[in-house]
Amino acid sequence: MNLVLTTQVFGFVVGTRVALAFGLGLLLADRIPAPRRRALGLTLFAIGAATTIPAALSVFGRRVPERSLGAGAASPMRA
Repeated sequence: MNLVLTTQVFGFVVGTRVALAFGLGLLLADRIPAPRRRALGLTLFAIGAATTIPAALSVFGRRVPERSLGAGAASPMRA
């Protein structure tokens, strides 16, 4: 199976992963004062977690059987 993603969907998926990871990193860091770090970290983590389901649905809803890709189709991203 091939995975075909538009630039916008790929950016959305990457953005959700970045928010989740950055939020988790802030929660674990010690360089920012604790109350501010906790608020920022929880907010980013929550945004990343909340957007994981729509991101997964947009990715897994775009699987295309290899036979349906025509000879002139753009090079898809492989899963």
